[in-house]
Amino acid sequence: MDIYKSLKEEAYEANIEIPHRNLAIYTWGNVSAFDPEKSVFAIKPSGVDYDKLKPDSMVIVDLDGKVVAGSLNPSSDTETHRVLYREFFQAGADIRGITHTHSPYATAWAQARRPVPVFGTTHADYGAETIPCTEYISKDVTKNNYEEETGNLIVDTFKKQNKNPQYMPMVLVAGHGPFTWGRQSAAQAVYHAAVLEEICKIAHFTLALNPHAAPLPDHIIRIHWERKHGPDATYGQR
Repeated sequence: MDIYKSLKEEAYEANIEIPHRNLAIYTWGNVSAFDPEKSVFAIKPSGVDYDKLKPDSMVIVDLDGKVVAGSLNPSSDTETHRVLYREFFQAGADIRGITHTHSPYATAWAQARRPVPVFGTTHADYGAETIPCTEYISKDVTKNNYEEETGNLIVDTFKKQNKNPQYMPMVLVAGHGPFTWGRQSAAQAVYHAAVLEEICKIAHFTLALNPHAAPLPDHIIRIHWERKHGPDATYGQR
């Protein structure tokens, strides 16, 4: 009996959503699914085309970075995923999935080293604050494990900006691209990656039409966030 069967299937289903949502071409992206009880995650193997993936292709990695199941090499971004699970989980954030892509609009904002202000209610529905962008990773730490240090950079950015990964499920890594996560599942992490891409696309068009566009007033931001996520939320079915 494969004790990781359901975790592999979750990771597989989430990974094949990346090309379906036009979030990456070729092999430019990866998703992982985390099991907090076993302290392991399943992640896409490195360099394998999406149409060649199978549930058994997924690689199981523990929070110490050891491959505990799987015959293929895990994604080159595995260490970044591992750091985020370890650090956010220890900080009390319930993160069950992480997605990394190079989707065009989100990556363009990352390459421009620009955080994404809340220009409208589309953004406010998914995050009542600016989407953070890290600084460039420093030359000194690139002498270490680059992917691990990318994870550390994201964690440090959230600490410095006093952001809670429970409520801000997305970040741009300067010069690199987006990472997103989900509290419920790996599928939710991909959902947030698609949302982030649309938010960045809309923000780009907003600034093209009005280079001096200002963020949405806070009272409107709060209304849209609270009606979807607050204690008296009215969005959806009850």
